[in-house]
Amino acid sequence: MSIRVKFFASLRERVGHSERELASDVASTVDEVWTQSTEGMEMPANLLIAINMDYVERGAAVTDGDEVAFFPPVTGG
Repeated sequence: MSIRVKFFASLRERVGHSERELASDVASTVDEVWTQSTEGMEMPANLLIAINMDYVERGAAVTDGDEVAFFPPVTGG
């Protein structure tokens, strides 16, 4: 299974990269994608997550060819 993982804004600095290609048969949920692509870093509770540009929850299923994006919370003013 191949999954493209993207990290935006402050998450990019926190995990050390903006994009990663995950080749794994283990990742079947967003939680597992996060764990594998961040080498076990704890996922912040308030992240926004999208699969193929649709917002999802942490337990959402991923499939081969998906793009998973992680966004820190956004505030405006």
